[in-house]
Amino acid sequence: MIIKNSAVLLRGFEVKNAQEFNDIVEVFGWEDIRYVGPAPRTHIYKRVWTANEGPLSEFIYYHHEMVLIKEFPKKVILFCEVPPPEGGETPFVPSFRVTERMMEEFPKFVEELDQKGLRYTFTALSKDDKSSMRGRGWEDAFGTSDPAEAERRAKALGMDMEWLPNGGVKTMLGPRSLTRVFDGRKGRRMWFNTMVGMHGKELSSATMADGTEIPEKVVKRCEEIIEEESIQFKWEKGDVLFLDNYALLHGRRPSLPPRRVLVATCK
Repeated sequence: MIIKNSAVLLRGFEVKNAQEFNDIVEVFGWEDIRYVGPAPRTHIYKRVWTANEGPLSEFIYYHHEMVLIKEFPKKVILFCEVPPPEGGETPFVPSFRVTERMMEEFPKFVEELDQKGLRYTFTALSKDDKSSMRGRGWEDAFGTSDPAEAERRAKALGMDMEWLPNGGVKTMLGPRSLTRVFDGRKGRRMWFNTMVGMHGKELSSATMADGTEIPEKVVKRCEEIIEEESIQFKWEKGDVLFLDNYALLHGRRPSLPPRRVLVATCK
């Protein structure tokens, strides 16, 4: 059902807390996959973590979970423990629709970038900074305070690293695909990248793998298309939402506090 529909919602089952959510996650027998990425998160219970703990006032841009890493989850499972009083929706986007529309408007660009691939950079501090939605420090991200071990783990994930004077690190990834086709999904080309989310930002960049800059007008139009194709999902207390990470981009709308959504990621 997850592959067929891209998202499946369990509502009305009175799931109360992280322990009960973990029971749901484990009953399916899907293997766990540890989150690696810039979002600050806290381990809660067994396979359950907080979702991005960045400020609720900020919009978390659409993404496939761990799209930058060589190994990424097939399924993202979200649980709403405390629904926000206002805002805080989790919008998601059928990824293939973005590819279709970008191909209609920028066919030569899409094929060129698909052939060359993308190159990303991202800068992380040493320690977590929960005042930023991308404030996860490299020690937490790689599960070690040893720079040599962090480098080994980064290499295994397909990253190169450059150490900065302030104790932070600049990670470089690429080439990475623009689109991907996954088995069982009707041969659709998914917009499996984070070009818009990382292009021209303070701590990140996205270029063609050969260093060629991506035209601003293309990035801007892609951002508009993604928003136009988005579906807004409003949380209710106890909701458990299964997302096909291969097929859906997802994000987080700004909200008033409190809001508490927990997450598990599975192979």
